Amino acid sequence: MLRDDAQCRIHVLVADSTQLQAQLLASALRRRPEFLVTSCSMEADAILEGLGHAHIEVAVMTAGAALDRSNDFSIIRKVHLLRPETPSVLLVESCDRDTVVDAFRSGVRGLFCYGNTPFRQLCKCIRRVHEGQVWATSEQLQYLLGVFTRVPSLRVLSATGTHLLTDREEQVVALVADGLSNREVARELNLSEHTIKKYLFRIFDKLGVSTRVELALYAVNHGNSREAEWVPGN
Repeated sequence: MLRDDAQCRIHVLVADSTQLQAQLLASALRRRPEFLVTSCSMEADAILEGLGHAHIEVAVMTAGAALDRSNDFSIIRKVHLLRPETPSVLLVESCDRDTVVDAFRSGVRGLFCYGNTPFRQLCKCIRRVHEGQVWATSEQLQYLLGVFTRVPSLRVLSATGTHLLTDREEQVVALVADGLSNREVARELNLSEHTIKKYLFRIFDKLGVSTRVELALYAVNHGNSREAEWVPGN
């Protein structure tokens, strides 16, 4: 029995902070027979609503200017935490090392630089991400490999700018926000799971949260990325 043609197409959600750009990109993708496309603004609530109202299989989000990208990454990470089953592709006009690392740490499965890459490659990128693959150039992969031996750290500040956590606690928060389990965090920091649990209890108490999801969302809203570093475990 043949499947309905619509069932064979990839359902894509396009999110862009500029309505005109979202419409242009959505229109271009709609001209491709393999896609069914919905669009929304580049806001966490709008994206989550779009993901909830349709069977979206890939989210395509466009980052703004480099100076505004920290907000974009916060949105992407929040969406990833709440809807991890939906893979995402981030579109940027150009990207450097920090953009690459921050994008994949935020949960994207593909990073596409549209400034110097043909549109047909974006279509290929969406298909590959839909198939469960990761889309990145060789240069981007080199950036990612360069951080594997270092531990990310996330500076968490109070409303008055006061440091709330120790350096090690900030590393635990960053790894938990990246989606690592207690066992994986322990292995990354060369510590025991029991020690990681004790760190988390202290962190929960200091930040006034009670679950890992709440901690990750707190980190998204209150954290500032620090240069990754390698710190030997005890």
